[in-house]
Amino acid sequence: MTAVAAVLLVVVGVLTTATPSGHAEVVVTSSSVLGSDGRTYRATNHLVPLRDRNSAREWLLTWAGDADGGQGSDPDFLAVIDATRGSRTYGKVVNTAVLSPQVGSEPHHMQYVWHAGDRVYAGAMFTDTTFVLDVSKLPEIRLTGINLGADTPCASVPDAFWVLRDGTAYGSYMGGPDVTGPCTYSNGETRVGNGFAGSPGAVVRIGQDGRTLSESPASSREAEMPELCGNVPALPKPSCANPHGIQAREDLNRLVVSDFAEVRNYLDPDTVQLDPKLLRTTVRIFDITDRNAPELVSVSALPVGPRQDEAVFEENQMVMETTVTNRRHNKGAFAGTMAGGAIYYTPDITDPAPEWRQVFDNTAAYRRFDPSGVLSGQLSGGSWLQTSPDDRYLFNAVMGSDPRLTPEQNSGMVYVLDIRELLASGEDPDCRIDSLDEVTGGGAERDCPAVVDVLPIKGGVGGPGGRVAVGPHWGAMDNFERGHDGRYRETGDVERLATANYFVAQTGIDGDHRVCVVDFDDRRGRLDLDESFRDENDRTPCVNFDRQRWPHGEHGGARPHGVLFAVADAHLRR
Repeated sequence: MTAVAAVLLVVVGVLTTATPSGHAEVVVTSSSVLGSDGRTYRATNHLVPLRDRNSAREWLLTWAGDADGGQGSDPDFLAVIDATRGSRTYGKVVNTAVLSPQVGSEPHHMQYVWHAGDRVYAGAMFTDTTFVLDVSKLPEIRLTGINLGADTPCASVPDAFWVLRDGTAYGSYMGGPDVTGPCTYSNGETRVGNGFAGSPGAVVRIGQDGRTLSESPASSREAEMPELCGNVPALPKPSCANPHGIQAREDLNRLVVSDFAEVRNYLDPDTVQLDPKLLRTTVRIFDITDRNAPELVSVSALPVGPRQDEAVFEENQMVMETTVTNRRHNKGAFAGTMAGGAIYYTPDITDPAPEWRQVFDNTAAYRRFDPSGVLSGQLSGGSWLQTSPDDRYLFNAVMGSDPRLTPEQNSGMVYVLDIRELLASGEDPDCRIDSLDEVTGGGAERDCPAVVDVLPIKGGVGGPGGRVAVGPHWGAMDNFERGHDGRYRETGDVERLATANYFVAQTGIDGDHRVCVVDFDDRRGRLDLDESFRDENDRTPCVNFDRQRWPHGEHGGARPHGVLFAVADAHLRR
């Protein structure tokens, strides 16, 4: 049985049934595909009937896993939440598409932005699986493809996805080959890996039917900076290649990937490896002229900043995210660090030797609401990072995960930077954070990003001993607006965001499992929590995933991670 078998779609049927979910009845529909392992994989919808089901709506998709972390048999699912302003059911979970038979898979990210006609690519880290979903008939979801661990033998632990104009997607796979030893990729090259969730990771291109189109090494052919790149167990050629963030500029034929950490060393808080050589400081850029053969053209170590921290965590460590610019006249990209709490920028990703410079420190955003100076960028948990479609703004979600602080002291946040001056400076920007005054007050040069606003978001308590307060980890921009004809169209003017307050519980960093909506008024320069986006059960702002009942039954709490705004085809104007 080959991965080609995954294209087979089987419609199982439609059933209306009463459930113990608190809803009088739900409509159950199911679709399935045959995986390369010969097993059937299924997406089962549990649709709550809506009074005005034919009216145009916008939806917030949330990829969530069982809060027991695989200890039980409760399913992983994609929740469909009504995100239509003014709707009677605004904030209501109107469908849970259960993905089976896998459980405890640790649902993680989807793509960063959904565009009309896209499939949704949803990664499950611990089961090394990527689900491909058709959302053209939202709130109903259909499974159209599945990519299993056996389909990517040289890569494991799928993280995030970037969808190309042809509908295929690049996925960042943080982990190494499934089996320790040499592995040969689709381009014929061989690398030696140290096993599942180890190193080196890979870039995988996946088709709309779930097939692996290519599996490319993220690492260099030669040893990478042995003084920076550690591996446990050690590799014959050290590598920092553990891809997390991944975004592309097709017009420039470039793919930008950020390296995070050798994953398996951080999956048990009791045995975590704090060796700084396991915390990645590198960003890599690929030439994707041949879409099925990404060619690594640069590996850049981000520079250390001016804080001179006493702990092991410098500004450049754990490069979680990268985000590209969008307008044709801009060729730059940004990178953000989790342990370091800093933002870096390079003006030209086509440069064979790009210069990355620090242009912001999370400490400066914290000063907006914490003049005491307790909160700083170090260990702040910098996470989701995204440029607006019009290249005016940069959004950043920060967990606030410093274990040295009490939950009362700690705080997460979402902030927005105005990046127009920086991008206008072209290939020779002046901005560079190189003094302690700039760490706390923002860059001194005229073209440095300017803070527009900061919204504190205190999350739940996680971490060793329940000491870490975790705010927003992931987010999504709402890239749609409703026209006078009632239909939706894409826009470059972002007026709201969604955030999810959950990281990865197995690392010791959890969260309060809430999904929130944040309004952004660029004219007033304001970020505000949308308090009308309320949980249908406890009636508090944000949708609470710590609940007993769902449309698919009484399965208890869930952990929300990836979020994405989307609209059904019938209500889109292209």
